[in-house]
Amino acid sequence: MKKIINRIFNERFPPVFIAEISANHNGNINNAKKLILAAKKNGADIVKLQTYEPRNMTINSSRNDFLVKDGIWKGYKLWDLYKKAQTPLSWQKELFQYAKKINMPCFSTPYDDEGVNLLKNLNSNLYKISSFEMQDSSLVKKICKLGKPVIISTGLANLDEIKRTFSIAKNSGCQQLVLLYCVSSYPAKNKDFNLNNIDILKKKFNCTIGFSDHSTDNSVAMIAISRGARVIEKHIALEGQKTGLDIQFSIKGRQIKKFKEDILKAWTLTGKKQFTRSKNELKNIKFQRSIYVVKEIKKGELFSDKNIKRIRPGYSLSANKWEFIIGKKSKKNYKIGSRISLGDIKNNNINNQ
Repeated sequence: MKKIINRIFNERFPPVFIAEISANHNGNINNAKKLILAAKKNGADIVKLQTYEPRNMTINSSRNDFLVKDGIWKGYKLWDLYKKAQTPLSWQKELFQYAKKINMPCFSTPYDDEGVNLLKNLNSNLYKISSFEMQDSSLVKKICKLGKPVIISTGLANLDEIKRTFSIAKNSGCQQLVLLYCVSSYPAKNKDFNLNNIDILKKKFNCTIGFSDHSTDNSVAMIAISRGARVIEKHIALEGQKTGLDIQFSIKGRQIKKFKEDILKAWTLTGKKQFTRSKNELKNIKFQRSIYVVKEIKKGELFSDKNIKRIRPGYSLSANKWEFIIGKKSKKNYKIGSRISLGDIKNNNINNQ
């Protein structure tokens, strides 16, 4: 886990891919373990759970306020939705232990004080605060006072609200903080995103920025990486899985590996912050144009466009010296195809120009 956390905050290393299990275990702890294993086998860097039961989220009420009226969960009562989606508190220790057994870093999102206390007892080294809880100041304070790195998702929030939560986190002792740009739509359409928000968050808060991806298009995360996202969170499911509350915006089985490959590709293509050329590219510098002898030249003869030419390859005098060499005398004899050097030119003042 320590290595993963160090990677998050060090731009020399590739970004960190968080595989979010969420509700895709479909109420079966063995499925949850299979998801953790699938995350590991397919290249995810760390796996994330959710730590709640219905009572940690809402009350068992059928009043209109507690009914889901639109979206993919339309028709659910909140209590029933969270009962179906829960990762029970009684599972948490066993899942953390399983993850440790297969050497897969694991952390979770608590939703209330009970969840925070449970994860503290499990010695979690990383915490996540969801978009829907980020304005719960008491929860933010409690988590940040633990002195561990914290990831805060910012879906739904405007900049003033993010600023307030950011200040609370920092004032509560959080030294390592990640803000996730998140679109809290499920699934999120490409038109819902404004990836310039990543640049805005980086500039305004001067902290590490990540991206919580609820889209169905790998290119969204790839562009987020190119904008500087250091963490990418994505929901996962099992190979061939057909059902699950989050299945519509989850990557399955081998798709997890493809997603990891795509975000690494984006990071590699983005490269370093300073202007550079790769060693592989510079091997081809030999194919640039340079000045070669195209007609035999005698010692003392003038260089002219009749006996020299700018051609490929680039082993001879650079083509940018053409105007300086024309009309100057040669210090030696040349055969066709010979290279030219500055030292072979009489009355040479090229080096000073």
